[in-house]
Amino acid sequence: MIKPSNRILSGVQPSGDLHLGNYLGAIKNFVSLQHSYECFFCVVDLHAITVWQDPKYLAKKTREIIAAFIASGIDPEKNILFSQSQVPQHTQLAWIFNCVTRLGWLNRMTQFKDKAGKDRENVSVGLFSYPTLMAADILIYLATHVPVGEDQKQHLELTRDIAQKFNNDFKTDLFPLTEPLIFGEGTRVMSLRDGTKKMSKSDPSEYSRIMINDSTDQIVQKIKKAKTDPLPLPTNSKEAFQRPEAFNLLSIFASLSDISTDKAIEQNGGMEFSSFKKNLADLIIEKIEPIGNQIKKLMDDQTYLDTIMNKGKNKAIVEADSVLNRVYDIIGLKKS
Repeated sequence: MIKPSNRILSGVQPSGDLHLGNYLGAIKNFVSLQHSYECFFCVVDLHAITVWQDPKYLAKKTREIIAAFIASGIDPEKNILFSQSQVPQHTQLAWIFNCVTRLGWLNRMTQFKDKAGKDRENVSVGLFSYPTLMAADILIYLATHVPVGEDQKQHLELTRDIAQKFNNDFKTDLFPLTEPLIFGEGTRVMSLRDGTKKMSKSDPSEYSRIMINDSTDQIVQKIKKAKTDPLPLPTNSKEAFQRPEAFNLLSIFASLSDISTDKAIEQNGGMEFSSFKKNLADLIIEKIEPIGNQIKKLMDDQTYLDTIMNKGKNKAIVEADSVLNRVYDIIGLKKS
C-alpha cells in the first residue's frame, strides 16, 4: 500500500443553514488548501444525527453543504466531495476503533461534557463516541493533515492516540499520526450578541449570527445591532483582547480581508463603531452574498449535486476499502 504524504480530510455537519462562522472557520480555508493537498471534503451526516435531525430536511441540508463547497470555490473535479453516510467503511472502522479506544479517553473529552451538560445520562451513545467516528473519518483515508478549529484540537489529539495504540497493539505502521492545520483569523467566529460565545445556529437570537443566505438588509441590520461597548475601536492588540465584542468584529473584518487582526486594528483603531460597522457590513455583503446566490442556483439543480456526490462517493469507497482491507488483515478478520 502506497501511503499519501499530503492528504486532507475534513467535513461539515448538515445540521442547519450555514452561517458566517462555518464559512470563515472551515470552508474558506478548504478553498486555499485544495491547491496544496489531496483533499477529501465530506458532509458528516452521521455526526449530525448524534442529536435528533428532522428526516425531511437532512438530505436537503446535505446537498446544501455540497453546494456551499462548490459556491465558495472548491473544485468538484479536483477534490473528492461526498456524504459520510454513503461510505460504509467509516462506520466499520469506527467500530474497530471503539474496541481500541479506552473509556477514560472519551470521558476526558470536554466537548461532550459541554454538549451533554447536566443531562449526561439522557444523551445518545453516539454523542459520547463521536470522537471515535471522527478518528475513523480521518484515518480511513490515511489523512496526514486535518484543518481544525480550537474546539476540535482535543478530538484530533485523540485520533493520534487511537492511531498510535492501534499501530502499537498490532505492530504496524499503517496509520499516520495526523497533524492539525490550525488557521489564524476567523477560525473561531463569536456571537454578535456575546463575544464570549461561539457563533451558533442553536442560539435563540437571529441577531447572534450572519447566515450565508441572509439578504443585504438582514446583514446590515444584524451588524448594526451587534453588541459593542461605548468606546471607539481599540488601537492595540492588548486592548482588543480585553474587549471581546470589538475583537470579534475586527477578527471577522480581518478574515474577510485576508489580513491579520493586528493589521485590521492598525487600519481601524480609534474609529467609532458606527462607521466601522458600515464598512464591515459592506465587506460581508461583498464576500458572502455571491456565495449565497450561487448556493441557491446550485440547489435548483439537484441532479448535478447528486452526480457530484455520487462520483465522490465512488472515489472515496475505493480509497477507504483499500485501507479497511488492510486493517481486517492486520487484526485477523476475514473480509470477503
